[in-house]
Amino acid sequence: MANIKSAKKRIKVIAKKTAINNVRRSQMKTAIRRFEEALTAGNMEEAKATFQSAQKKISKIAASGTIHKNAAARKVSKLSKKLNAAMNV
Repeated sequence: MANIKSAKKRIKVIAKKTAINNVRRSQMKTAIRRFEEALTAGNMEEAKATFQSAQKKISKIAASGTIHKNAAARKVSKLSKKLNAAMNV
């Protein structure tokens, strides 16, 4: 355990930020899971809508710095490929 006052504060701040980042990651994973569930169910209208919301959620999380912008772009690209493949079948 830290002895210096500033180090103790940093521990508290880091714990708070870690909790926020975990919530954001969980929200992102949920959005992706909902998209994939709609896709496997074959509901294209719902899949398009959930793709839009997942894309928005991922972009916001990248903007906040929880994930890197290239990781966000990679995730959106992966979802887009799945949607396009399902649309062309």
